[in-house]
Amino acid sequence: MSEPRAERSEAAKRRASDASLSARGSDAGAERRPASDVIRPILKWAGGKRQLLPELRPYYPQRFDRYFEPFVGSGAVFLDLHNRGLLDGRVARLSDINADIIGAYRMVRDAVDEVIGALRGLESRYRADAAASFYAVRDREFNPARRGIRASADPAGAYTPALAAMLIFLNRTGYNGLFRLNASGDFNVPAGRHARPRICDETNLRHLSAAFNRPGVSLDVRAFDAALADARASDFVYLDPPYAPLSTTARFTSYTAGGFGPTEQARLQEVVIALASRGAFVLLSNSSAPEIRRLYESERARDAGLRAKTVPARRAINSQAANRGPVREYVITNIAK
Repeated sequence: MSEPRAERSEAAKRRASDASLSARGSDAGAERRPASDVIRPILKWAGGKRQLLPELRPYYPQRFDRYFEPFVGSGAVFLDLHNRGLLDGRVARLSDINADIIGAYRMVRDAVDEVIGALRGLESRYRADAAASFYAVRDREFNPARRGIRASADPAGAYTPALAAMLIFLNRTGYNGLFRLNASGDFNVPAGRHARPRICDETNLRHLSAAFNRPGVSLDVRAFDAALADARASDFVYLDPPYAPLSTTARFTSYTAGGFGPTEQARLQEVVIALASRGAFVLLSNSSAPEIRRLYESERARDAGLRAKTVPARRAINSQAANRGPVREYVITNIAK
């Protein structure tokens, strides 16, 4: 039998208060690890959260059990928590439905020397002829290799160090950190305009490999609802789904074959409400699109203790540079600041 609404609301308020005390003790103002050991994302993922970290840090609970990030993308929040020592001794379950991300990260974890060696070769080719090397890697090497593993039962498990290096290379030298697939399932992002991109950051790759190899860190290809099925009270869950578009012209081809439209956003809201209702610390980023406002300013969301707050952010993806700039985004959480 479910709790009466008033009791659920009071329980949600108590959990939010506890989380707020934790967040205020999280030492969110400075990195805890030496600067030389701070890890940066290796992928410039569209919508990556590095620029939004100052808005997210006040909500980090210092005291929590396990950490879940089911839309890992560039992993900016995972790495920020790691850099601050907030994941020391804790389980961290990282997942994504995109098998390329997980496959590449597993290769950095398990075969970092081979990934570095392959990236060095790609970087040398790029310095000799940037545009020619980009399209040669994309069309004659990366896409044919992906076709060979795409139909397998476990594409991420079939990833190789060479494929991981090519994904990192194309991401670092392509347009705006996009991962976009055409109707045939091939990667079709064009070359970007970069003066001298840093392609092979050996030190950072080795630090990232060590972080992924820590006890309790897992990397899995899973849908968000499956990944969060056993999240419980006092677990910390950060969610960064593909954003709802602010306009019809703002929608980019999805980074997964199934897409992430209004149906998926509504399903995610159900999962977020369930997590908050059972006492997990929830932090969610999304656009300020009207559909997101309707989902998270609803009575059911508020009864679960969730509040939607807008924060300033900068969008870098637009075909016209003049239209890139500051926007308002949502931070949705049951943790009081």
